[in-house]
Amino acid sequence: MRKILILSTLFISIIGYSQSEIKNETTYKKRVLETTEIDMISSFYSQNGDNAAVTGGIGNEKLTDIATNFVVSIPLNDDDVFTVDATISAYTSASSSNLNPFDYSGSTFKNENGDKDRDEDKSNSKNKGGFNAKSGASQSNTNNVANRGATPWVESTGASRSDVWVNGTFNYSHSSDDRNTIINGNLSISHEYDYQSFGIGGGIAKLFNQKNTEIGLKGNVYLDTWNPRYPTEIYSYITANENLNAGFFSGVDILDQSGSIIDKNSANVWMPINTTLVTDKKRNSYAASLSFSQIISKKAQLSLFVDVVQQSGWLSNPMQRVYFGDRANYYIGNANSIHNYTSKNNTDVFQLADDIERLPNTRLKIPIGARFNYYINEKLTLRTYYRYYSDDWGINSQTASIELPFKISDNFTLYPSYRYYTQTKAKYFAPFEQHVSTEQFYTSDYDLSEYNSSQVGFGISYTDIFAKRHIGKFGLKNIDLKYSNYQRNTGLSSGIVSLGFKFVMD
Repeated sequence: MRKILILSTLFISIIGYSQSEIKNETTYKKRVLETTEIDMISSFYSQNGDNAAVTGGIGNEKLTDIATNFVVSIPLNDDDVFTVDATISAYTSASSSNLNPFDYSGSTFKNENGDKDRDEDKSNSKNKGGFNAKSGASQSNTNNVANRGATPWVESTGASRSDVWVNGTFNYSHSSDDRNTIINGNLSISHEYDYQSFGIGGGIAKLFNQKNTEIGLKGNVYLDTWNPRYPTEIYSYITANENLNAGFFSGVDILDQSGSIIDKNSANVWMPINTTLVTDKKRNSYAASLSFSQIISKKAQLSLFVDVVQQSGWLSNPMQRVYFGDRANYYIGNANSIHNYTSKNNTDVFQLADDIERLPNTRLKIPIGARFNYYINEKLTLRTYYRYYSDDWGINSQTASIELPFKISDNFTLYPSYRYYTQTKAKYFAPFEQHVSTEQFYTSDYDLSEYNSSQVGFGISYTDIFAKRHIGKFGLKNIDLKYSNYQRNTGLSSGIVSLGFKFVMD
């Protein structure tokens, strides 16, 4: 709380400083922003893959997302600009739907706080989820969720398959009379059903050498909070006081590796290795960035940057399962499909998790990068980017990209691009069932694995510098249409298409 008060005071001080500058203004200055501008971008994203982290590193990663972003920049006076950046994103995910793979009803379940949890069954009744492994028949009515079986390869129809993410960022910037100093402050808020974030930050940029040189310093703090959701079998086991004859598991047959129904009252039964769930619902991030930009010649510009990011709190994802190779396996579903569990042909058996993902409660990230832009001629420009990244979880990565804007007319520009990325794996990563139970930290999230990826993009932009076409009081300045295709050597593939419009007020 003390950090929030200090940063809030700084933000207010920046505004106060800018207001005093406005009062002292006595001469004409060119406005930083001539008129209100509105940017609107809508995108559709789709991906596919076979390494879902929610089901322990195997399973369906199909996901679709539709997002819309609005950026409104408002000049308050000659020196000050207020910007609102708002995004709403709605997605459906096969992976997150399998937080509760036994749910084909779209029902809900009460969580530990008594609130509706979209990722669990709404009932702990005896027959809920009941499945007879021998006959393959449900022990309750025909609408019972277990009638359909459960598998990492088929998404359930429960409500956890979809969600909406909403974000808002508010930025205030002030430029000095000579335009050689720019100070800004920002606030941000975002929300989704299991995670909330609050951010505050600010920065200063100084221009030298007739504005050919710029040095910038930025700082941001993000104070985030989990509203954790857990795999159904682990959460149900804990809330039933570790009793396999109560709650979700009542009337549900559990199978061993050979497909035999176990005696739930014997010593050899399924249980998660750890019954402690999220103990710290906070996740805080502190980021500082130093940048340097230099105009080398009339045609060339070079920019350098270094960031330092320190994270603390619960950095694991409680939705993600982990399976250990040195523990016995247990299942719910069709015994005949156990031998085929890791194959897409498995449509009716699900392995009970050994634990949720567990990672250290601190992480230090340091990216260093550079941009080099070169004006080749009036038709063609070269834009390049390189970044090296390292963190104390063992990941080292490199990113390189190139974009070649090509102006085909006064109004139209083409934007072909290519991006290559490679990284080493985190020291806490291992694939499905390759962790051992003696480890302290573990994850099977392939975002933390060793991999490389390529992304090819193409865009076309229409620009009307006079904004002749209008919608009400707003003139249309730009239209941008872009498509990118992403391929990862782990099998993940995706594509995104976006359409953007920029308007300026008359």
